[in-house]
Amino acid sequence: MEKPEEIFDRESEWAELVRFARLPRRGATLGVVSGRRRQGKTFLLDALVRAAGGFMFTATESSEADALRQYGEALGDHLGEATPLRFVNWDEAITRTMTLARQGPMPVVIDEFPFLARASPALPSIIQRSLDPAGQRSNTQVRLLLCGSALSFMGGLLSGTAPLRGRAGLELVVRTLDYRAAARFWNIGDPRTALLVNAIVGGTPAYRHEFTQDDTPDGPDDFDDWVIRAVLNPARPLFREARYLLAEEPDIRDPALYHSVLAAIADGRTRRGEIANFLGRQPSDLAHPLGVLEDVGLVVREEDAFKSNRGVYRAAEPLLTFYHAVMRPAWGDLERSGRARQVWPRLQRTFLSKVVGPHFETICRNWTRWEADPAVLGGYPSRVAAGVVNDPAARTQHEVDVAAFGRDEQDREELLAIGEAKWNETVGTAHLQRLLHIRTLLDSRDGVRTDRCRLLLFSGNGFTGDLQAMAAADPGIQLIDPRRLYAAD
Repeated sequence: MEKPEEIFDRESEWAELVRFARLPRRGATLGVVSGRRRQGKTFLLDALVRAAGGFMFTATESSEADALRQYGEALGDHLGEATPLRFVNWDEAITRTMTLARQGPMPVVIDEFPFLARASPALPSIIQRSLDPAGQRSNTQVRLLLCGSALSFMGGLLSGTAPLRGRAGLELVVRTLDYRAAARFWNIGDPRTALLVNAIVGGTPAYRHEFTQDDTPDGPDDFDDWVIRAVLNPARPLFREARYLLAEEPDIRDPALYHSVLAAIADGRTRRGEIANFLGRQPSDLAHPLGVLEDVGLVVREEDAFKSNRGVYRAAEPLLTFYHAVMRPAWGDLERSGRARQVWPRLQRTFLSKVVGPHFETICRNWTRWEADPAVLGGYPSRVAAGVVNDPAARTQHEVDVAAFGRDEQDREELLAIGEAKWNETVGTAHLQRLLHIRTLLDSRDGVRTDRCRLLLFSGNGFTGDLQAMAAADPGIQLIDPRRLYAAD
């Protein structure tokens, strides 16, 4: 079953779905597909159903009776029944569903499953019972796929003591496109422009087709105009999307608090204590909202590279950072149609410092972890993170944007490389000297092996001639610009 041409990338996801849909085993099997909204889950599953001749039902927020009515109508239409099917309860509906694949394996998709389960809490248990040995006696080769965007709910379906724990033969998470795939998806060839666009819209596929109607920057000189016409334009859907991202999450009951937490993170307050100070609260008060934001996939917590009990919070969706750092403070002006062209110039400094700078650092870490040739690092990285290094003599701390760790022959952790990332600066020997000093500090610490630690300097604005000469003579110094970040392997 070939992947349809209209599906971009997603080779591994498509292969897993096809494998599951074609499983030759007897009886019914269960799969779970999840991922944040706008990632193309429904698009993928619809293509699978069309290619395999299966059945797909997309739930809506409704009562149990209404949901059963909708399901019966959809299933009756699929079967070509003259009148809609009527189900008294979900026991009847699921039992009937499990008889659909009499001719061989067939995918059956229930999209937006959390809507159904919230209206009918017993539904996961009903599905579990249908997959038990007694239920399998009457089942056909239905490949049942439950799909949803409520990450905390979907994750809980298969965890702990949940009814469906241990029942699934597929647990597929459809993630955002990485920065390289996103550049290809947006058809942007210039690396700097690709990174700037990625700092706003990330790798969410829907933001190109549905939200900007395929409006992409026509090169570096068109980027500012693109922001004005496609992002800061109150007539375009992307303008209010960041607000809707929170409103669509059922686990978020106080949007104002969560927006405030995200605003603190976008302002550079990435530690719990800093966020608490920003909000005028105690750090303990933020355990729940930060946990919820993590559960729904809007915030990630990253451990400090050098202290496992210390970490920072970052927004997982770049558009949220852009909204809170750039748009929200100027919302009144931006809402007035036609004002963006006057407002955007005064917002650009904030955009570069609070949006692009941190996003560039994240991309540099991702490149180091997943894209860099092991020869560049002197080994395979097992983890990459940012961190803070104490400097007792100077009574200060040094932030390390990139720290790559690997394992030596004795399976001991060693520091492969440390790096500094500057988007809007020309990087020179002063930046190199800073990394050398940090490496010396790390060399004196217990438990950190720096024997082969290399130095990585990332810049979005180029490198000085003397630094380039030093790097040319020493493979332990690596210079990485946007072109290298986006270069094909």
